Amino acid sequence: MKPQAIIKHKKRIALVAHDNKKQDMLEWAKYNLGTLQQHFLYATGTTGKLLEQELCLDIHMLESGPLGGDMQVGARIADGDIDFLIFFWDPLAPLPHDPDVKALLRVAVVWNIPIAMNRSSADFIISSTIMNGDYTRKLPDYECYRHRLDK
Repeated sequence: MKPQAIIKHKKRIALVAHDNKKQDMLEWAKYNLGTLQQHFLYATGTTGKLLEQELCLDIHMLESGPLGGDMQVGARIADGDIDFLIFFWDPLAPLPHDPDVKALLRVAVVWNIPIAMNRSSADFIISSTIMNGDYTRKLPDYECYRHRLDK
């Protein structure tokens, strides 16, 4: 039987937005405020402060992305403490912390969590009927990989 994890009714959502996408994230969060208030929210520094100040959301604040916030989100995903990631990233801006961004996206895919990388995909995820209840997420079985590393 494949490993699985239960994503509970009250989801643990990470919110991340690059500088050129913060206004878009703010507008999206304002539109979805009622839904977001029903869940546990995590956010990287500047994004979290903006959402907390503008929308009075209760957010567990992490470091700013370039200061390690992306890595903190990734670590929480690997530990099973974040259920999905909403990451409004700017594909046209060069980023000095681009390796961190790639690592975050990689770990989200490795652990099979939903990822929204723009407003449309975030709308589809947040409006899904799955948001209203528990969800059994299949976890990849990495035992063969771990066993290979032990040798």
